Amino acid sequence: MIQGKRVVVVLPAYNAAKTLEKTHREIPGEIVDDIILVDDASRDDAVFQARRLGIRHIIIHASNRGYGGNQKSCYAKALEVGADIVVMLHPDYQYTPRLIPAMASVISSGLYDVALGSRILGTGALRGGMPLYKYVANRALTLVQNQLLGQKLSEYHTGYRAFSKRVLETLPLEENDDDFVFDNEMLTQAIHFGFQIAEITCPTVYGPEASSISFQRSVRYGMGVLRTSLAYRLEVWGLKKFAFLDPQGRKLRVRPAPALPELPPLPAGAQGGLPAGLESLLRPAPANAGAERVEAAESSNAAELAQSR
Repeated sequence: MIQGKRVVVVLPAYNAAKTLEKTHREIPGEIVDDIILVDDASRDDAVFQARRLGIRHIIIHASNRGYGGNQKSCYAKALEVGADIVVMLHPDYQYTPRLIPAMASVISSGLYDVALGSRILGTGALRGGMPLYKYVANRALTLVQNQLLGQKLSEYHTGYRAFSKRVLETLPLEENDDDFVFDNEMLTQAIHFGFQIAEITCPTVYGPEASSISFQRSVRYGMGVLRTSLAYRLEVWGLKKFAFLDPQGRKLRVRPAPALPELPPLPAGAQGGLPAGLESLLRPAPANAGAERVEAAESSNAAELAQSR
């Protein structure tokens, strides 16, 4: 908690087992009240590692719903557990968790509703291993976006972000894409609805386990970014209406948070891989089965509780 505001960190995970522990270790427990991990149908044992680390809220997507779909589950759950400030942190350790206090403080001050950890402020992007073509594309897209959106941000493409509760309750996030362009749609919405955005210099690490998209998907992402910015300009000029910029657009539907009982302890000495019996624990069971154990996302709006046998 910071300045009386409840801080929740959300981890949108996909094949993050190798870096999750390192990321989790540096999350400052003195101010973070809760951690939520949403696993987007990973092929590794990220869920097992999350349980081993004691992460209390684990949402498992039965099928891959994309980066944007993952975030929708993250934010809906964060609101369910009473977050006032939500910090999105990638569990691949590309961004340092040690800046969470700074990100949260920016929001708790009441001066800003959105905080971005910028890789471009300073000189950390290329030194941290960002591929040159991505750096050039980042700068070019940001230049165009600033012109179309009327802003002066150093970048729009960071995955390190913090939001106030009011932002997540106001934006029509369910109108957004389920893939990577979700991030840009969300920032464009924040600008359109008048929320103030701050930036903090953030180092980055492009290690072998860092999440990254292919060149082809990067091109597709860039085109989506340009479409989003053009849509904003057309909306502002009154030439066309877009659902993702409509105040009446679909917002996250949040259910009251149910009490989540303690999960049974993991087998002694479990170090990696799914031990015998754990897969059945993570598998949704019939509605009349025993005590609730692990959360499972049934839709992008709500996290349902699965029950163990």
